[in-house]
Amino acid sequence: MSDKPLRVVATDKALDLIRTLQDEHGEILFHQSGGCCDGSSPMCYGASDYMISDSDVKLGEVGGVPFYMSPSQFEYWKHTALTLDVVPGRGGMFSLENGREVRFHIRSRIFTDAEVRALEEAEAA
Repeated sequence: MSDKPLRVVATDKALDLIRTLQDEHGEILFHQSGGCCDGSSPMCYGASDYMISDSDVKLGEVGGVPFYMSPSQFEYWKHTALTLDVVPGRGGMFSLENGREVRFHIRSRIFTDAEVRALEEAEAA
């Protein structure tokens, strides 16, 4: 496999909500929560409202919006492909979709052996 697999992608529903939030809030970003108050939900913040750490790992972009997670969480999730989706429910307390009766949700699958090799090759280059 010569193409580097994407670590994070988004469904059409997620992309629609991202566009709505961008229209309302301008630049936004995602940070995959590692637990605590909002469980393990993907959190959406105004880009100027959340400080990304130098050690946070950028998994990629969805709808032109950067998606990050902490290095310790990445170590656990590095063998998974994530899909950002939208489901009924309440968003995380501080996440921008809160109050809309929908929330962002992550689905995951394990990368195939070929995808793992392609990622390793791309990251070594």
